[in-house]
Amino acid sequence: MMGNATTELLQADETGMTRAAQLLRQGTLVAFGTETVYGLGADATNAEAVAAIFAAKGRPRFNPLICHYPTVEEAVAHVVADERARMVARTFWPGPLTLVLRRNSHCPVALLAGAGLDTLAVRVPRHPVALALLRLAGMPIAAPSANRSGRVSPTSAAHVLDGLEGRIAAVLDSGPCPIGVESTVLDLSGPEPVLLRPGGVTLEALQACLGPVQPAASSAVVQGLRSPGMLDSHYAPTLPVRLGASSVAPEEALLAFGPPLSGAGRVFQLSAAGDATEAAVKLFEGLRRLDREPGAIGIAVMPIPDVGLGRAVNDRLRRAAAPRGVQG
Repeated sequence: MMGNATTELLQADETGMTRAAQLLRQGTLVAFGTETVYGLGADATNAEAVAAIFAAKGRPRFNPLICHYPTVEEAVAHVVADERARMVARTFWPGPLTLVLRRNSHCPVALLAGAGLDTLAVRVPRHPVALALLRLAGMPIAAPSANRSGRVSPTSAAHVLDGLEGRIAAVLDSGPCPIGVESTVLDLSGPEPVLLRPGGVTLEALQACLGPVQPAASSAVVQGLRSPGMLDSHYAPTLPVRLGASSVAPEEALLAFGPPLSGAGRVFQLSAAGDATEAAVKLFEGLRRLDREPGAIGIAVMPIPDVGLGRAVNDRLRRAAAPRGVQG
């Protein structure tokens, strides 16, 4: 389905949920809300359906997808989960954490969903609509963010339609996403825990559970792109993004954190109180809003402390500001 049909907007009631599950079982694409962002879902065991995700998003095939499951037991059934992984799963699932683990020998997930790697990224989301849909569908659902590749991630059904109308079968309107940045991705496929992507579960919370967690190597090539969201240019609006702004030019739009800089005419406030959690919820909405400001030639971003959820916010902002080469 590529630009020549109407995308159904489904309500998160019994009728809409049943229809969404039916469409997924038929091998078509359905976007749905989670606690992080909206995901673009397909039957993870159907290689043609998974390929349709890449086509709809214009996504590089070497960037792996996250597979979503309704329970911890079902998620760990397709991977090699040691006691360390099971402990983390029991602690944080359902929730905004993705684990990268070795595929087991009878894993039915299409190789394309994992970009042909020997690992798989798995998650049990916390959102009640997502969990209900996963139970109804009866298969793992591969679901990257429901946006065109490299663009701002969607946190509402309207955002999904803005980028993918006519390119996917349906959107299940699950309401606004309460967290607003993607899941944390933790690689437990090797001897040391490695944080591949900061997100909705903080590094501090992971360290309290696991002990030391290593940061990912700076180059995605070194990591072999074992996780979604590791390409340097990602989450990018059309306008260039300038980080760490201490002043704002008249023609720039301002993404504010705390009191706005003087002279700013076009402002989106992430958090007047300087709260990183509030900033995470509003981040993608703010980038979208400022990207459409008439006459703006760029987006200036005020500094955000790199702790807690602020680390995830800054990760997304650094990718939004990266040189526009290959995107995720």
